[in-house]
Amino acid sequence: MADGNLLFSDVSEEKDHYAVLGACPSDSLQELRHRYKKLALQCHPDRLGESEAKSGLKMFFEIDAAWRTLSDDSTRSHYDQRRRAQELKQDWLVDSTVSMDDMTWNQEEGGYSYSCRCGGQFSITQEEIDAEMLRRQGAAKVEDTIEDHHWVVCCDTCSLSVYMTFPSNSTPISKYVNN
Repeated sequence: MADGNLLFSDVSEEKDHYAVLGACPSDSLQELRHRYKKLALQCHPDRLGESEAKSGLKMFFEIDAAWRTLSDDSTRSHYDQRRRAQELKQDWLVDSTVSMDDMTWNQEEGGYSYSCRCGGQFSITQEEIDAEMLRRQGAAKVEDTIEDHHWVVCCDTCSLSVYMTFPSNSTPISKYVNN
């Protein structure tokens, strides 16, 4: 039962290299290097236990790919141009990225909400989450993680939208899905 505020779709085939590093496009090379080194040390497979090694290795490769792209002026410039072109193709104005953990659970409405700067709400109901997870179940089991899913949620008052993401720490889908 969608209320028209939610546009389910994966935003992009490619991960945002800045988001992978927890950085902004305006960050300097030194800031990017600092973030890369910090994350690479945290996710390096040699520093993780056996149970975390597989997800850590995947994250390590993503961090390394982001650094290789953003550390070179030429590839960073090309990446920024492609990223900007993708942003210009969107039919909606995306204000920011919001994690489900940053949203507030509203028991009465049975969903999550986040305040917009206009005073309105970005809302997603538990029914919408459940329906979308069932739709995507062909690609992922309920026990799998959902860190690659990005959804666009529109404000109920103004024309702004946010990317709504699930936390990227290998959060199980079942935390957010009613069975």
